[in-house]
Amino acid sequence: MFRNFREIYQYRSLLLSLTQRELKARYRGSVLGFLWTFLNPTMQMIVYSLMFSVWMRQQIEDYTFFVFVGLLPWIWFSSSVGAGASAISDRRDLLTKVRFPAQILPATVVTTNLVNFLLSLPLLFILGTILGRPPTWHVVLFPVVLFVQLWVTLALAYLCSAINVTFRDLQQILNNLLTMWFFVTPIFFRAETIPEAFREVMVLANPMAVMVTSYQAIFYDHKLPAAGPLLLWMGIAAVLLWLAANLFERRREEFAEVV
Repeated sequence: MFRNFREIYQYRSLLLSLTQRELKARYRGSVLGFLWTFLNPTMQMIVYSLMFSVWMRQQIEDYTFFVFVGLLPWIWFSSSVGAGASAISDRRDLLTKVRFPAQILPATVVTTNLVNFLLSLPLLFILGTILGRPPTWHVVLFPVVLFVQLWVTLALAYLCSAINVTFRDLQQILNNLLTMWFFVTPIFFRAETIPEAFREVMVLANPMAVMVTSYQAIFYDHKLPAAGPLLLWMGIAAVLLWLAANLFERRREEFAEVV
């Protein structure tokens, strides 16, 4: 694992260059260009807010803002894991180059979507201020939650990208799994509405439930997130990242041949 991180640091300029290229390519030829960074989550927020507050009647104050708080980190996570699965299998052109560091590719996907997430935060702050929920001092815990989510997302991106090289069905399975995962994560509903008998298991077993409820605590409820679940997933993410990095390390010599 440490070798992977040493090489990522060693090739940090390449990571930055590929991230910049991905960000530019994402909206190349688009009239609105980089504005889609804000428009995509905003349109999703409007659609889901109408669905759950008007038609399905969720009784949550400032529901649009509540949804937006959970939607932004979910978009970062799902986009990174979904695209990360094919980060190796889709880049034969780079892998066949001499001494190209394969571990940069999943990291580039996660970093690109992280940049989009961070660039969307001003919109979150503006919306919260308009609705009377401006950021409070609790925002100092935001980097901690961000750090834990980054570890979880990187671990899953490395794991899925390594497996998808030989088991291409994983990408299709993952797309369906992410859709189901989306609707069991408390983005549109309060975690407290889950039946008490299942609540603790459903939240603790779902890393994105822990992340989303932590962001909701910071930005929506203006309180400190629960420390226990965050510390739990910080430890799990460290182990998961170690396992994923080791699997990636063992298999990366095969990547150029298999893809």
